[in-house]
Amino acid sequence: MVDKLLYERELSALGYKYICGVDEVGRGPLAGPVVCAAVIMPLDSLIDGVDDSKKIPEKKREKIAALIAEKAIDCNICRVEPDIIDKINILEATKLCMKNAVEGLKIKPDFVLTDGNMTLELSIPQRSIVKGDSLSYSIGAASVAAKVYRDDIMHELAAIYPAYGFGKNKGYGTAEHIQAIKEAGICPVHRRSFTKKWN
Repeated sequence: MVDKLLYERELSALGYKYICGVDEVGRGPLAGPVVCAAVIMPLDSLIDGVDDSKKIPEKKREKIAALIAEKAIDCNICRVEPDIIDKINILEATKLCMKNAVEGLKIKPDFVLTDGNMTLELSIPQRSIVKGDSLSYSIGAASVAAKVYRDDIMHELAAIYPAYGFGKNKGYGTAEHIQAIKEAGICPVHRRSFTKKWN
């Protein structure tokens, strides 16, 4: 069984108090923003079920996200829109989104744990952890918060642009979504750099 507080305990032992987990959702979709969450969680009363958001059923994920919002010492969620993604590319947009999420916290963290292998332009000590959303409680909490926030955005966009099935596919390139692009063209929330072959 994974000890999801391993990294946090090591950092606490070194004297770090406000340990921030950061994760992104939505790097791969053809439409919608990339969303990043930065969270500082209390480490003495854990929320059961925090994990990589993709592993958690939707209804349970929503309940966990509500508990994260309630219990977090601080939480900030940011988004970067498709036009910026097209302008600076998805990797740079994700880094920008993560950076903005951290810098927008009311409480300045003294250490940042990020999912993946990205180094952010921050003056705060940081460590990136591959599969961090499964290995670190703080990053897992950020993963859940970002996923639920982005899913809500995609449900809203589904009502505005009903042809594409955003409520179901969340902007990812399913066969039905690609067929809808071929038939209806792209809409304002599509990433043009991701959909060139169909428009």
